Amino acid sequence: MSTPNYVAVTRGIRVSVQPQYLTDESDPDESRYFWAYTIDIENEGRETVRLRSRVWQITDETGKIEEVRGPGVVGQTPTLKPGEQFRYTSGCPLTTPSGIMVGSFQMTTDDGEMIDVAVPAFSLDSPGARRVMN
Repeated sequence: MSTPNYVAVTRGIRVSVQPQYLTDESDPDESRYFWAYTIDIENEGRETVRLRSRVWQITDETGKIEEVRGPGVVGQTPTLKPGEQFRYTSGCPLTTPSGIMVGSFQMTTDDGEMIDVAVPAFSLDSPGARRVMN
């Protein structure tokens, strides 16, 4: 079964997310669950943009929310000209078998305009996690 790919487009900037549960990094007996997620950012627009910062909201299955803010992504602030893309992989630990992440990237255009680029909400579900429809 392949992991779903989540996509959002803001002003010509396409953000795709592919989460993956890491069995080897997780220990359910210790309430430790870990995911990697790969993000592709593609500039399908006409403007050059630079990723300046990010904001994440991570919610576990109990409803506990953690907000993470910081400069760039994985230590980088990539500049994307029209037609260019950037890919990176990072990770997220939880103490519950499932959760959800959503966020945004703050980018600037060449003329200094600030843009909030949506990162689509994506599920963090460990194998065997009980799925509940809300």
